[in-house]
Amino acid sequence: MPGPARRRRSGLGWLLVGLFIVVPLVEIYVIIQVGQAIGPWWTILLLVADSILGSWLIRLEGSRAWRALRETLDSGRMPAKELADGALILIGGTLMLAPGFVTDAFGILMILPVTRPLFRRLLTRVVASRLVVTGPGTARRPGPDPDGPVIRGEVVDE
Repeated sequence: MPGPARRRRSGLGWLLVGLFIVVPLVEIYVIIQVGQAIGPWWTILLLVADSILGSWLIRLEGSRAWRALRETLDSGRMPAKELADGALILIGGTLMLAPGFVTDAFGILMILPVTRPLFRRLLTRVVASRLVVTGPGTARRPGPDPDGPVIRGEVVDE
């Protein structure tokens, strides 16, 4: 297996370990700490209020992003920024669905228009690192040719 593909897979493996093991443990730890500091009922109330605030923000910023996308398309321009904003609002909204303070904080940061440009630059770097430009207007994923090596030969029909 080639080096870059193997490195990419191992990086994805560590990312999944982080997402499915480390993040829930951190969330549980933070919820317990907040619960000990302010009490269990206030913690539950804070989680519910956080979810309500998040859903309101998603609705507000999602509709703004949709309007900006429509205006950009109607003007005939490429909607790169608007699509990135829509993706970030979708990712932020998904993080807001997960119960906990840490994922909610990252979700709100992705949704807020003040902090979204930082995450947009990060998203642009991630997407650009996974694409290789092969010619005008075309791009493909780096790595081996999906069709495999070309083997010259002759087809014999029996």
